[in-house]
Amino acid sequence: MIIVVFCIIALLFTLADVYIVVSVLHHTSWFAKVWLFIPPLAYWALILWMFITGDTRQMTLNSVMWFTIGLVLPTLVFALLSIIGKELGRAWHPFYPIFTGIGICVAVAWLFIFIFGSVFGWRRLEVKNTDITLSNLPENFNGYRIVQLSDLHIGLYEIVPDALSRIVKRVNSLNPDLIVFTGDLVNISPEEVVPFAEMLSQLNATDGVISILGNHDYCVYKKYREGENPDSALALVIEAEDSIGWNLLRNESVQIVRGNDSIAVVGIDYTGSKDFPDKSDIRKAMEKIPENECTILLCHDPSYWRKEVLLTTEIPLMLAGHTHGMQFQMGNFSPASWLYPEWNGLYAEKDRYLNVNTGVGGNFAFRFGVYPTIDVLTLHCPESSVPSETNS
Repeated sequence: MIIVVFCIIALLFTLADVYIVVSVLHHTSWFAKVWLFIPPLAYWALILWMFITGDTRQMTLNSVMWFTIGLVLPTLVFALLSIIGKELGRAWHPFYPIFTGIGICVAVAWLFIFIFGSVFGWRRLEVKNTDITLSNLPENFNGYRIVQLSDLHIGLYEIVPDALSRIVKRVNSLNPDLIVFTGDLVNISPEEVVPFAEMLSQLNATDGVISILGNHDYCVYKKYREGENPDSALALVIEAEDSIGWNLLRNESVQIVRGNDSIAVVGIDYTGSKDFPDKSDIRKAMEKIPENECTILLCHDPSYWRKEVLLTTEIPLMLAGHTHGMQFQMGNFSPASWLYPEWNGLYAEKDRYLNVNTGVGGNFAFRFGVYPTIDVLTLHCPESSVPSETNS
C-alpha cells in the first residue's frame, strides 16, 4: 500500500515537471530542460530501490521523506497554482503571471520551512505542563506528577544520538512520580533499540516507567528475509523493554500505592486500524481492578477514547500518542485534524479526560510547529480547585 502511494506521488511529480518544462520554461535550452528531469528520475530510483531491496533503514526513510516534502511537494504546489492561473488567464491574462508568482513564493517559503524542520525542528524539545482534576482521585495522590512520553521511533536518533540523551536528562530533571510511554518505541525493527538501551534504562521516576505497545512496535512495516517474521521481531521489542527496566503492560493493569490509597494504571495493546488487527482487550486488562478505583488508561491511538472508553467504561483519564501532530502545525492547524478529532493536548467530556502526546520522535527527521514534547501531567483532587485546561 505504501509503495503504491509513493508511486502515485512520483507520477504526479513527473507530470508536474513535464508541465513546467512544456508550459513555463519552454524558452529555456534543451540542456536545462534535461536537468529538470533528474529529480523525478532520482525519486523513482529511490522508491524502486526501497521496494526491490526492502531497505527500510532510517537514513533511507529520511531520504525518501526529505525528497517528498522538500522537493516534490513544492513542485506540485507550484505546478497546480500555475495551471489554475493559466486557466483563469483565458478570461483575464494577468491571472497567469500572478498565480505563477504566488506559486514561486509558496515554493520558496516551503523550502525555508523544510530546512528549519529538517535541521532544527525535530530536535527542538519542549516541556508542556498540564493540570488535571480527577473526580475520584485519592487524597494521597493530590499533586501526583506523571511524565508522558510517546512515539520515540528510536531509529530516528541514529543520526544524532545526543538528541535522545538530552530527552532522558530533561525527563529526569523533572523528578516525576511516574513515567508512562504510550507506544512506538521503534520505527521499523527491534535492532534500533540496541545502541540506546543503556540510555533508555537511565529514565528514572519514583514509581518507575510503565509502557505499552504502538503499531510500529509490532514491526510489520518492513520486508522480511526467509525465516524472519513480525512475531519474532515483536518478541525482541518486548525483550528490549524488559531489559531496560520498563514495565510493559499488555492488556493488564498495575496498582500504585500511596499510604492507604491506590490508583490503577491500565495498558492495552494496539487497538487496530483499517489494515491492522485489533490486539486490545480492555475487559481483560481491567478485571483485577477494584470497583471505584481511580484508573488511568494507556492506549496508543486516541481514537479509542470516543470509540470505546467513553461508551463502555468509567475511566476518568486516558493517555495516548500516535498522531505526531503529523509533524507539522501552522497556527492552530495541522493535517492531523483531518484524521483525528483529538490529536494534541488535553480534551474533556464532562469530568473525563484524554491527553494526546504528539511524540518526542518521528517517522523521519522533520518537525515544524509541533515539536518533540514531554508532557508533565499533575493530578489533583476536586478539593484542590485547580481547573483542567483543555482543547475542547
